[in-house]
Amino acid sequence: MATEVKVPSMGESITSGILSAWLVKDGDFVTKEQPIYELETDKITSEATAEVSGIIQFKVEQDAEVDIGSIVATIDETAKAPVSSEAPKASEAKEQTVKPTNSEVTESSKEVVVENNTQEIAHPDKELSPASRKHSIETQVDLDTVQGTGKDGRITKGDILSAMTDHSTSKKETAPSKASPPAKSITPIPADPSSRETRKKMSPLRKKIAQRLVNATQEAALLTTFNEVDMSRVMQLRKTHQEAFVKRYGIKLGFMSFFTKAVVNALQSVPAVNARIEGDSIVQQHYYDIGIAVGTEKGLLVPVVRDCEQKSFQEIEQSILDYAQGARESKIQLKDLEGGVFTISNGGIYGSMLSTPIINFPQPAILGLHNIQERAVVIDGEIVARPMMYLALSYDHRLIDGKEAVTFLNHIKNAIENPDRLLVGL
Repeated sequence: MATEVKVPSMGESITSGILSAWLVKDGDFVTKEQPIYELETDKITSEATAEVSGIIQFKVEQDAEVDIGSIVATIDETAKAPVSSEAPKASEAKEQTVKPTNSEVTESSKEVVVENNTQEIAHPDKELSPASRKHSIETQVDLDTVQGTGKDGRITKGDILSAMTDHSTSKKETAPSKASPPAKSITPIPADPSSRETRKKMSPLRKKIAQRLVNATQEAALLTTFNEVDMSRVMQLRKTHQEAFVKRYGIKLGFMSFFTKAVVNALQSVPAVNARIEGDSIVQQHYYDIGIAVGTEKGLLVPVVRDCEQKSFQEIEQSILDYAQGARESKIQLKDLEGGVFTISNGGIYGSMLSTPIINFPQPAILGLHNIQERAVVIDGEIVARPMMYLALSYDHRLIDGKEAVTFLNHIKNAIENPDRLLVGL
């Protein structure tokens, strides 16, 4: 009996998506709960898993647009899992690698592993994300040489790409150099016109991002105000407590938890910023769900950390870490992106010096963080070098006046320059 693989419902507002990647091959034997494809919509990218075990047969090609509820594959449940007489079992392969009886057995087992074209048999003790599993199969990177940077040592797609880059660089460094031919023998090769440009269809997520940004600029009266903040005390506080924080919680104390707490403090002090316009009404919000912008390969996502006024620094840092990991591994859920009242975007991690961020409409404002640089500032009549960061607050001027925006930004500045107040809730 063949089981139909249908595109699952992902919310009332989502009617279709792009099957952006098959994580298995047509005709493969798949197991229940195994990730089989990625679906990219205008809001999120998520993985679909097999409901049953069996042989999978594709009904649509990769990159095809599919409707919610449509059939993309079938799985033949009557099929048995293939048994290869040439390939050793995972436990035997591992044992041969760890305790080889002789060099001939070791070499032959390695050859079989490569021919099997699956990293799970070769490395049963390595944990991979679905995206990195697919990438490792395509690239045939030796996972024994890859150090996982994900949670609990999990190997991510980025780890595999880094390993490929390191391997390529190593081969270039060890390759024998060749003498350059005389300049007169060099003949320019005309560029292939087809290689000068590439064209691909815009993804649903990228189209949605573009639409929302244009809508924000057309529907809101955007204005940006700036300030700068001395990061000295926050940096010193982190340095003092970092080791103990990591030892106790297993994660680092970052800057985002300080700014999240500072934003909550400012929203409580200037309620006009914690509101939104609906038609001809102003909706005042009395909760503090803060969106944290996360950059991914497929676009910008803004997962929301709920009830930040009630969370500790550790809980905020853990939430941000989990959401960032989930966003980059296509594990983020639609509900994780909804309902925020304010957004923080940190362009400083990419080296941005200054920018004017666009609000995440219908939210009324967004805080842009930037690169920390040593700059000369005057303190008590003396010129000193301090680690300074520019802050940018973009806001909807229909709702928020200049006085409220400047006051709000000053609250953030004062909270960051006096972080002890945040720790005691002042």
